[in-house]
Amino acid sequence: MKIGELAKIAHCTTETIRFYEKEGLLPEAERTEANYRSYSARHVERLRFIRNCRALDMTHDEIRALLRLTDAPADGCGGINTLIDEHIAHVDTRIDELKQLKAQLTTLREQCHGEQAVEDCGIVQGLTEMDVSATRARHTHLG
Repeated sequence: MKIGELAKIAHCTTETIRFYEKEGLLPEAERTEANYRSYSARHVERLRFIRNCRALDMTHDEIRALLRLTDAPADGCGGINTLIDEHIAHVDTRIDELKQLKAQLTTLREQCHGEQAVEDCGIVQGLTEMDVSATRARHTHLG
């Protein structure tokens, strides 16, 4: 199948497919005599796998590691379990960071008690006085 057909089946764009090929996540397609890319069912399966991983917010490095593990199907799945456990821990960290962000925004929102001139707005004053570097250092664990 051609790249447009693959994109339609996988519900993505041809640019996405080319990007994943360039990133080494999706194997390059065979070429026809007319030099068109020719994709197979294997490409559809791999692309769906990649897109599902991305939907779970996995990084390209995590997906690459998973693909290396899945390319050795006879091996045990311990490495896959470890990778998913690490990703869950990353998600937990992000949830904590988002909760802290929400608390900061809520505190900031509480500084404005009604319609008034922008120069008197408690939110604007709070944003002006906030020390972002200290806030980021306190809430950013992954860099």
